[in-house]
Amino acid sequence: MRMSQVSAGGDGIASGRRICRLFSFGGLALAASLAAAPVMAQQPTQAAIEALLPDLEKQVAAGMSALSVPGVTIGIVFDDKLIYSKAFGAKEAGKPDPVTPDTIFQIGSTTKAFFATTLAQAVDAGKLKWTDHVSDFVPAFQLADPFVSRDFRVLDIAAQRSGLTPYVNDGLAFLGFDKETLFRSMRAAPQTGIFRSDFRYLNIPHLAGGEIVAKVNGAESWAASVKRTLLDPLGMSSTTATAEAIAQAPNHAMGHRLDDKPVAIPFHAAFPYALGPAGAFNSNVPDMAKWLRLQLGRGQFGEKVIVSEENLDVTWTPRVAINERMSYAVGWLAMATPRGRAIWHNGGTSGFGAHVGFLPDAKTGIVILTNIGGPSLADALGLWFYDRVLGNPAIDNIALAAASSKKQREQEKLEQAAFVVGPVPANPAPFTGTYASPVLGDAVVSVVDGKLQAKLERTDLTMLLEANKDDPNLFQARLIPAGGYEAIVAIVGDTPFVQMRFERDMAGKITQLRWINPELPHLFTRQEP
Repeated sequence: MRMSQVSAGGDGIASGRRICRLFSFGGLALAASLAAAPVMAQQPTQAAIEALLPDLEKQVAAGMSALSVPGVTIGIVFDDKLIYSKAFGAKEAGKPDPVTPDTIFQIGSTTKAFFATTLAQAVDAGKLKWTDHVSDFVPAFQLADPFVSRDFRVLDIAAQRSGLTPYVNDGLAFLGFDKETLFRSMRAAPQTGIFRSDFRYLNIPHLAGGEIVAKVNGAESWAASVKRTLLDPLGMSSTTATAEAIAQAPNHAMGHRLDDKPVAIPFHAAFPYALGPAGAFNSNVPDMAKWLRLQLGRGQFGEKVIVSEENLDVTWTPRVAINERMSYAVGWLAMATPRGRAIWHNGGTSGFGAHVGFLPDAKTGIVILTNIGGPSLADALGLWFYDRVLGNPAIDNIALAAASSKKQREQEKLEQAAFVVGPVPANPAPFTGTYASPVLGDAVVSVVDGKLQAKLERTDLTMLLEANKDDPNLFQARLIPAGGYEAIVAIVGDTPFVQMRFERDMAGKITQLRWINPELPHLFTRQEP
């Protein structure tokens, strides 16, 4: 999310970042009037909220048009009841089948709050402490800095304060690498910020956290554990965590990436599902309304206490500042407004955008699900709603979101245009050979049909290498839609995913191949024949 001149990510549907940043923390430029001290708004009533609905629906229509969103569904919870649920638009662009409140969407990184709550439940049960070291439970999870690696705690996973490069190595899931490789890849991620001081949004550490929760609960996976401890007790029977489940659901939306217009994309196990607790859930408005009721009930749902108020409060407590009015908590974002606080999180996958949040002191929550990659519209609607309920100054969040989206797309085009593709090297032989990475295994560079290609041996992925016009050692790589990667290319589009440089020794001989995108910081050493 781009917030008040502070970039916390962006939805990353572009050039070299299309693969690396598909778990989105944002896409909306926010503006706000900051008060010296928040003033509590008068408690809302159901009638007051219902009076906002005609204007909310106008915002939906304006936003769908401005941001090219095929379908939207919204639910509002007040005083422990779902008081509004409505759907707009289509399940798939250009087709007549309408979205309904029961339609299943990917909810992306809003899954992180479920993960945080499963940690809270494990602490409640005495099976875990917030201060437990991650490496004590998952020895394979190691970071580049030995001090940070030793001191990395359970709370740090969900508090997004590692100090590593945002989104680092997420793209490896698209390239076919397994969980063990994703863990190992964190050892190659440089410490670019201050541990426990800088907000740095990551996804892979949540896989380690999921293993911890599963282990202490005696479950085969985090998905199995959260189903038993959260989804089943809440009656969230439509919520699932696999590509197969959403594809087989009779009433599901199709995701879309936005090119010049929305393009429907397939579901695939690689993303977001390979990253599990970081963003794997599929859900709908009725189920997410139950989740909001649990939060607004401070851990109680009906007559059942699902999680203690004490440990639920840990997940709402700010841990690292994003800007003057926002902090990341534990699986949630905590936002101060002139007339009260809001707790929320968004989610952006390659084809869907979501916003889930609540006003803990006003008994009110909202879920917004969309079927376009990135949460720009969902965030704009959610923040508009909070301001209206709390009585804050009016802000045209739709216009801000549309302007931010336009600016981002223009920037992406500029970045792509900055790399001017030149001809294949006249003598490609010096580039060919086997290059080895301690994390990713061998990459074999060869000439096929007069073009340079690189194949990742471990995942059987082939990339087309395009030379830079002005730098003979600089290339960009595109995924070739073959060998099972056809769906991946359909998801991300035909766009370069990484730039790489062939590095030479003093004698001019190529000795290394370095991926130079910050989110994929990998080095391959040339192997002698």
